[in-house]
Amino acid sequence: MTFVIGENCIKCKYTDCVEVCPVDCFYEGPNFLVIHPDECIDCALCEPECPANAIFSEDEVPQDQLQFIELNAELAEIWPNITEQKEPSPDAAEWDGVKGKLDQLER
Repeated sequence: MTFVIGENCIKCKYTDCVEVCPVDCFYEGPNFLVIHPDECIDCALCEPECPANAIFSEDEVPQDQLQFIELNAELAEIWPNITEQKEPSPDAAEWDGVKGKLDQLER
């Protein structure tokens, strides 16, 4: 099983989760993070660290966000690995909790 980053990370991109990952399975895009499903060891350390509550166990991804399972796998293959915490997006607080952000995702 793996963990999946969902919609609320888009345009927030908090990286608190990256700091606690023992296997460095996070990958960074312009305004979103993803978890590589083949590298995640299902330790669950990242989930409680996410201030935006955007990380889900694969079997607990909300029904309206199931496409993020495939999206995480796809983008983890092309985006660079991130291993250290960085500053969130400058307007992260404004975007936190906004629904329907998939069209804001920059690849």
